[in-house]
Amino acid sequence: MIWYPYEQMKTMKPPIKVESAKGVYLYTKDQKLIDSVSSWWSVIHGYCHPVLNEAIKSQVDKFSHVMLGGLTHEPVLKLSQKLQEWLPGDLDYCFFSDSGSVAVEVALKMAIQFNSNRESDRKTALVLDKDWKNAEQVLVGSKRNTILALNHAYHGDTFMAMKVGDDEDYHFAFKEKKGVIHIPTKLPALEEAFEKYGNNLICFIVEPLLQGAGGMQMYDISFLKRARELCDQYDVILIFDEVATGFGRTGNRFVADLVLPDILVLGKALTGGYIGHAVTVANHKIYNGFYSDDPTHALMHGPTFMGNALACTVALKSIELFEKEDYMSKIKKISEVTKREMQGFSDPRIKEVRIMGGCVCIEVYDLNTLNGFQEFAYQHGVFSRPFLTYMYAMVPYIIKEDELVHVLDVMKAWFRH
Repeated sequence: MIWYPYEQMKTMKPPIKVESAKGVYLYTKDQKLIDSVSSWWSVIHGYCHPVLNEAIKSQVDKFSHVMLGGLTHEPVLKLSQKLQEWLPGDLDYCFFSDSGSVAVEVALKMAIQFNSNRESDRKTALVLDKDWKNAEQVLVGSKRNTILALNHAYHGDTFMAMKVGDDEDYHFAFKEKKGVIHIPTKLPALEEAFEKYGNNLICFIVEPLLQGAGGMQMYDISFLKRARELCDQYDVILIFDEVATGFGRTGNRFVADLVLPDILVLGKALTGGYIGHAVTVANHKIYNGFYSDDPTHALMHGPTFMGNALACTVALKSIELFEKEDYMSKIKKISEVTKREMQGFSDPRIKEVRIMGGCVCIEVYDLNTLNGFQEFAYQHGVFSRPFLTYMYAMVPYIIKEDELVHVLDVMKAWFRH
């Protein structure tokens, strides 16, 4: 018996059984469906892509996986090198894991231990200088004991990721939030938070520009630019969770191209949706905070399947496709078509229509408004998965214009039927 995600098993409707998939389409026994959500925003190249398929096949004949504990291999070395070259600034150090949620845990663990290592180094220096009183104060613990995050934040379902999250619709059973402060994406709130808590903050973690599972909330780049300035001023680590937003979803290759974080988290589209894999990428400052003769300064984390050879191989090919076939132009076209088709669309039940890059969201006032939409979309050849008061689409980037228009027409038709 399968235990399905985000469902009350006693009352859930039977899931749609997929028999095959190709391009933007899912095929069931009796229906052909455009996948309008790219399998939770990951399948950017569509399904059964011949280049990605071949990459997987070529690697599996060599080996599928070896651990990175005391071993290494060519696919992980090549992917690390590619990410070092491809990512902006000095985001050079790749720590791999097997899911976005775990990669967020790693990022938070890095930030917390970076601060701990730094305080330990200060204590040692003070002891060597015979400043015993101050050394004792440092030993008691750092004043930095707080994490700053956003309202509506969603960073995954593991415990620390839930703690920095702010969505009770997902985590209502786990409400403990000590040591975490949430703020809206407004400049005055940002300024106030740093003025009040800046010297106590370990890090500030955000989904940049687009908050996915928190309701496709969108905000302005000026907020992130000011956050970077304040993090520098108060010596706070800035973390970008681009698990959902990376690889073009906001209309930018990465939001990190516009504002440079200290730690960047990538997942979902990293492997083109083929295999679960993620990476936490640190800059030189963070990495050097662990680089030491002291064994207690090492990052003690090691997912079994980190750097999986199949995942690294397909991720390299995915990035190659993204570059070679100019996916940023594809995303720009998706955005232009979406804006054209949604222009002037309204309904009394609709609170707002939001569009950013490869994402469109229709937010309604009452969640009952969307009851039955998934079945309606199914009958009209589209797989959709609305949640709460949000009807949205995040299509594969290879989608053709007529296919995208069909998805948008089905969304609009729901309010007219």
